[in-house]
Amino acid sequence: MEATAEQFRTCATTGLKVHGPAENLIKTNAVTAIVFLLVGGIVGLTLVLTRWQAVHLLDDEWFYRMLSLHGIAMLVAWMIFFEMAILYFASAVLLNCRLATPWAGWLQFLLMFVGAAIVAVEILLGNADVMFTSYVPLKADHMYYLGVIIFAVGAIVGCLVFFGTLVVAKKEKTYSGSMPLVTFGAAAAAIIALFTLVHGAITFIPTWAWAAGLAPMMDAELYRMLFWGFGHSSQQINVAAMVAVWYLLGTLTVGAIPINEKVCRTAFVLYILFINIASEHHLLVDPGLGIEHKIWNTGYFMHLAVLASMIHAFSVPAAVEVALRKKGFTRGAFEWLKKAPWGNPAFSALAISLVGFGFLGGITGVVYGTEQVNIIAHNTMRIPGHFHATVVVGTTLAFMGLTYYVLPLIFLREVAFPKLAKIQPYLFGLSMYVVSITMMIAGGFGVSRRSWDMSGIESPFQVNFGPVVDLNLAIMGIAGVLACIGGAIYCVIAVATLLIGKKVEA
Repeated sequence: MEATAEQFRTCATTGLKVHGPAENLIKTNAVTAIVFLLVGGIVGLTLVLTRWQAVHLLDDEWFYRMLSLHGIAMLVAWMIFFEMAILYFASAVLLNCRLATPWAGWLQFLLMFVGAAIVAVEILLGNADVMFTSYVPLKADHMYYLGVIIFAVGAIVGCLVFFGTLVVAKKEKTYSGSMPLVTFGAAAAAIIALFTLVHGAITFIPTWAWAAGLAPMMDAELYRMLFWGFGHSSQQINVAAMVAVWYLLGTLTVGAIPINEKVCRTAFVLYILFINIASEHHLLVDPGLGIEHKIWNTGYFMHLAVLASMIHAFSVPAAVEVALRKKGFTRGAFEWLKKAPWGNPAFSALAISLVGFGFLGGITGVVYGTEQVNIIAHNTMRIPGHFHATVVVGTTLAFMGLTYYVLPLIFLREVAFPKLAKIQPYLFGLSMYVVSITMMIAGGFGVSRRSWDMSGIESPFQVNFGPVVDLNLAIMGIAGVLACIGGAIYCVIAVATLLIGKKVEA
């Protein structure tokens, strides 16, 4: 069914046609994502105050419960709800076309919301103290697994709506030339998402049947292999979506255009083909996979995805530099960098996200993902240090930066508290730099990644890591509190903009 002209509005800033049903779904998914970000941030504050040994806020039971909730709220719910908004924006809005099936979009939201709510309630009730990985034979209530399945099915529906919209745009010729690079990147993220979410379904459906007493327990090794096709690969969705957002923010903030789009598109294809291979570093001590297989995956094939990230790492800053030099900032080697719009929170979020992901997250990912180092590092705090650099400094901050454009362009509201908005990316991003670095330092001393108490106060064997580690964790705790304040400021700005922000003419 074709959309009527009344269902569209033209954005006065970009000139893009915005389909009303798509706009409503973008708003709904984005707001829900921010709610889960707030929940995950509050929970994260309790965790960092527990790992800060001098404070040690939570007891062991609530620590593991909050760790489970933090993983689901931040790694899954916040990210994928926001990515659904990005998929609808990158298809219907950027391609000037109607959303293929708005009813299916609302089905996506309903399924994801119900699934996420079930999972959160089950964790808070103490029915699913199995942490993010939920390895068998650890058993949660069957409703927990059902919630994950419902959420995954909803996200699959959203990806199918996205691809359907691409077909509509092609058929109705709503754009000319090649597909925009941002849309191409979003398509790469959606392809990875389908692979990931199918893994989630085939992992949790038999696990749900086991928890409900309908089937025997899945083999533990098979569970681990299937789970990490979902658990780690879900973060690869974030990487592809984050890079697409980088290109979009470069265009929106300074008018950046990639120097060679064909190379950028090739890098996204490398993500599709090889980025999921990184999941294997979770399985290096598993006996079911041969040593040759592990060496090739963690030593050769993985680096084809690394090559893709290196291409983007050069392409995005180069596009920004060229755009700023075209504006006349050509004195010396770095005038363009000095005169960049650092007061624009979307640009500062882009810069901090790109550098943090590239140096803290990317380099450590390559190092910790190799077989020899991973055996030593995997169960220490070096790994949370790495993925807080990728998922929080990288993806979360990039999504925050995009929000400062989504609010006026989609919600038609001027950003509230603009002075706070200018400092928010710096407070959040730089504090998370410190959190990630101090986590990695603690892991270098052997501090374990999931232990409620690192020194073993209530265990037969106690460990004294010394004053250096205590000081390091104190710095981590202070930086974690500052990062939570930065995240809270973002949530306050977003909510205040929706409630009291000055309306922008459509």
